[in-house]
Amino acid sequence: MALKGLDIFKLTPKTNCKECGNPTCMAFAMKVAQGAIPIEKCPHMSAEALATLSEATAPPMKSLKVGTGAAEHTLGGETVLHRHEKTFVSENLFAVSVSADSIDAKLPEIEKVDYERIGERMYVEALNLEYTDKDSYVQLVEKAKGKGRLLILDVKDAEAAEAALEVCASEKPVLNGATPENYAQFVEIAKKHSVVLGISASDLDSLHDTVAAVEGLGYKDLVLDVTGPTVKDTFSNAVQVRRAALKDGDRTFGYPSIVNLKKIAEGDLHKQTALATLFVIKYGSIIIMEGMSYAQALPLYGLRQNIFTDPQKPMKVAPGLYPINKADENSVCATTVDFALTYFVVSGEMERSGVPINLLISDAGGYSVLTAWAAGKFSAGSIAKFIKENDIENKIKNRTLIIPGKVAVLKGELEERLPEWTIVVAPNEATNLVKFLKELNV
Repeated sequence: MALKGLDIFKLTPKTNCKECGNPTCMAFAMKVAQGAIPIEKCPHMSAEALATLSEATAPPMKSLKVGTGAAEHTLGGETVLHRHEKTFVSENLFAVSVSADSIDAKLPEIEKVDYERIGERMYVEALNLEYTDKDSYVQLVEKAKGKGRLLILDVKDAEAAEAALEVCASEKPVLNGATPENYAQFVEIAKKHSVVLGISASDLDSLHDTVAAVEGLGYKDLVLDVTGPTVKDTFSNAVQVRRAALKDGDRTFGYPSIVNLKKIAEGDLHKQTALATLFVIKYGSIIIMEGMSYAQALPLYGLRQNIFTDPQKPMKVAPGLYPINKADENSVCATTVDFALTYFVVSGEMERSGVPINLLISDAGGYSVLTAWAAGKFSAGSIAKFIKENDIENKIKNRTLIIPGKVAVLKGELEERLPEWTIVVAPNEATNLVKFLKELNV
């Protein structure tokens, strides 16, 4: 049960210190209750008080680290049911399910999905390893390890799980194999190798009882496989587990979840892609699919990035020079704001035109063109400053600069600040850029 500021204040030493700046420590206690500051920031808190408060002030969903190195990810830590309430914390991972028979064919396809969007790498983060028999499974794990992906061991045979972990435990995989029948064995295996344990059951009541039993054995590094026999069951399970943890304060269900779309839509990649968009929002921490092509990845990763970005902070592209259509130093320049949506719309139309063009993106606060202009973030001064500070005139020989049509008012001032440049006003709408660029004569 979440503690209020007064509850925390009762356990806080009444010592004047620089951490909270309040002689009664009430301000500090209120900040802890609001999640604005960790309880460990109080240097006078006793070990007993810390032990009492740490779990109570932790997020209702446990935060877990899985994988190692470049394949390390954080799951859970969520505090709200809806993104607009605050923000989602740990973005879901996409996994592709592979077997001993399919891994050789699937790995090259998986590796093709690897690109960058707004400063974030988009790729298949995890491999779900399907169990057939012990010997084949160990060989499958051998092939899958060392690929820079989180491994999910989808195996309910304790002996095979132990053998697999002997091979890959150092990569900190998820051992997704505990059930109401075998959980005691799997807890011991997970403890031995210090890996996150996945739990599944035939229904939510059984899942709840199994999680409680596992916690009773002293293990709480868990993920819950909420995959049911149908789409309806799986969606219901995912939502009810999340609501129980976040709304009802039931920490027995306060763990990240796994949704295996291959099991409920096998053979239909289009359906799996559509379902993946649903479970990005509600509420798959790890979403397992049968395959992942570049065409599938584009909408899925774009959606995920939108959902797991702070809604109060606009998505921005990094300021810089972006050559489009193999533009070189002799190609014309254009400029627009760093608001991600504007960038992708404008750059997409420029690519469609086939005309080589150097797109200059300056820091405009993540606003749209008119908003940035009204706020003074996108002005003749800021554009000229960007060109000077980034040494654009020494990088680009062409002296034509295209500006957005909605800020045509900047043309005169830019001509004064950049006397060697020819300032051209683009159309108001990006959809007209293709025709405009093809007919541009400079």
